[in-house]
Parts: sequence; C-alpha cells; structure tokens
Amino acid sequence: MSYDQTHYGKIYLVGAGPGDPGLLTIKARDLIAVADCIIYDYLVNPEILAFAPSYADLVYVGKHGKDYTWKQEDINRLLIEKAGKYDLVIRLKGGDPFIFGRGGEEAEALVEAGIEWEVVPGVSAGSAVAAYAGIPITHRGLSSSVAFVTGHEDPKKIRSAIRWEELAKSVDTLVFFMGVGRVGEISDQLILHGRSKDTPVAVIRWGTYNSQETHISTLSEVADLVRSNSIEAPALIVIGEVVRLREKLQWFEAKARTESHHHLEYAGSGRF
Repeated sequence: MSYDQTHYGKIYLVGAGPGDPGLLTIKARDLIAVADCIIYDYLVNPEILAFAPSYADLVYVGKHGKDYTWKQEDINRLLIEKAGKYDLVIRLKGGDPFIFGRGGEEAEALVEAGIEWEVVPGVSAGSAVAAYAGIPITHRGLSSSVAFVTGHEDPKKIRSAIRWEELAKSVDTLVFFMGVGRVGEISDQLILHGRSKDTPVAVIRWGTYNSQETHISTLSEVADLVRSNSIEAPALIVIGEVVRLREKLQWFEAKARTESHHHLEYAGSGRF
C-alpha cells in the first residue's frame, strides 16, 4: 500500500516479554507472524523477530540508557508514518507496553492522530525476572505488598515523584526498573526514610536470558557491589525479605549452565 494520509492501518502495541522467547504470548506471536512492519526496542530478543514474515519492514528504535538517538516524539511520528503506509504495524516492546514501556504515551499519540490501535500485554520483567532468579515477589509469610518503581524518572521533572517514605515503610517488596545507574541514590533514600540497611537486595542482569546474572547484597552495600562488579543495564533490582528465598529457590541459572544445548534446541519454540 502506498503512503496515503487519508488511510491508516492498525497499530498493535505488543509486549515481547522479558527475553526468554518461551514467555511470548500466543497472541503476540500470531500478530508478529502477519505483520507488515515491526518497530522494535533494544530489549526485544532477536529470536522473537524470527517469527516475522520475510516481507516485514523491521525498524529498530532502541533506546539504551544514556546512549540513544531515538526520542519518544520521533517514535510517535514514525508510528503514524508507518500506519499510513502499512495495514498492520506492530510496536514491539520488551516486557509489557504499559509497565514502564511508554506505551501509554504512544497510545495517546495514536488516539490524537485518529489511528486504530490495540494493546497486547506482555509478561512483565517485574515479576518474570525475579521468578527466574528464584525470588517470589509476594509470599504469604514475607511479603503481602509489592511496588514497581522506575529508577529512571523523566529528567524534565523539577522534583522526584517517588514517595520514598511510603515506599521505605509501607511496601514489603520493591522492584526497580532501569535503576542500576542510580542504585546508590535509591539505597540512600530508602535507608534515610526508614528501611533497614540490612534489607536484602538482588540485582538481576539480563533476566530470563541464558546469560542471566544474579548478584545478592544488602541495601547499605549494593552500590559498592554494582560498582565493583561493573554491573550495567539491563538490570532489575529487587529489594525485600523475599530475596532471602533465592538461596533455596534458585533454579534457572543452574539449568541454563547445565542444559544450554536444550535451550538452543528449543529456542523460539516456547518449550524451555
């Protein structure tokens, strides 16, 4: 279909899950298989793109910490442009589009442009990465509440919107997205507002991938751990007593080391 401002295709905001292709939803897989265009992020596992048809226009708009070229406004414009050219466009995001995926902002842009759209939720890294590290983010004896928190707020904000005192004292398990670069500030704020400095912390890098690494520390020492181990994004931070369960519940990293040939054999099939 040639570009025509009077006709727009449909856009799906699709969650690709946290990395393991087996965690991709059936609906996401089926849409990818018939997509005319896929606009995808840095955290989308390349194996998932293998489901796309050979004719699909694949456009990378990855944003990686401080090192990126695509601004959100540019991505919004690109979505509208591609919807004017193709019948079925997929905006493919790591995790879930509406959990720190800026899917809400893109949906607003599509509504304003009068473009038909749907959201296809994905498995969030907030729960899946912790689970793959052997950490249940809720547990009847240890955690009755959990909060997902951004570790990378909009730099244009005059002041932080994070309510540190409430988080420190009122929520059992804290899961920080995109926070490894600010882990010192995060730990300092939580301790300052009443969280014990001995609270266990897990920093999980490349969660659900075969290369997953899990580092365990405490709130007062986690910044030093991140620095000494040169831990960089992508990483998820889990804070709370449930982290202590990893010692007995860890399963994935040992499995990935000893059964890597099985992972390669079934990559992309959903059988892990």
